Amino acid sequence: MLHEEARREVAAACQRLKHDGLVVGTAGNVSVRVGEHVVISPSGVDYEVLRAEHVGVHRLGGEPVEAPLKPSSEMPLHLAVYARTPAEAIVHNHAPASTALSTIVDEVPTSHYYTAMFGGPIRVAPYATFGTEALAEHVAAALDGRLGALMGNHGALTIGRDLKGTYDRLAYLEYVCDVQLRAMTTALPVRTLPAEEIEHVATLLGSYGQSLPEDDAGS
Repeated sequence: MLHEEARREVAAACQRLKHDGLVVGTAGNVSVRVGEHVVISPSGVDYEVLRAEHVGVHRLGGEPVEAPLKPSSEMPLHLAVYARTPAEAIVHNHAPASTALSTIVDEVPTSHYYTAMFGGPIRVAPYATFGTEALAEHVAAALDGRLGALMGNHGALTIGRDLKGTYDRLAYLEYVCDVQLRAMTTALPVRTLPAEEIEHVATLLGSYGQSLPEDDAGS
């Protein structure tokens, strides 16, 4: 099976989206780029039964290479993002906070320092019908210099160099949106952080975390 490991990762990420409450039904989609191919989740398959062999492989132009099922309806979106960004992985979802916020703002401000994970204020791409080239162009533009964006009246999307980091970033995006929504419900002014602080935090986050010693890694 072509790109078997990548297909397993995509299927596992879809199942995790469901488990973590970041999607409703089969909403959302996941892909990774492997050289000149895109490995992408299929359309309308219950994540509970999704397996690696159901995940398709397509060329960057969209042509199927090894695809037993119809690809996600948002395949044009994924292809546009790969064409216009250095992304190697994409995760798109319809989680409650990010989707709700996408209906009322044009940009998520730097109200929490986690916005540094995305490169600054998080843009909201204008609405367009799902699966259309117009939506693909709007989202690709919103991702210019960013690692995540909201999709107006629709949901959210993150990109990255690998699927694990991209998925984790999506969870942080949902948290940032939830915090902003809760702050807005007070009707009080929401304090934001200056650009220089966001840049400083981005530097700090770039070196954050550590690996466990080998003796402890499995304990």
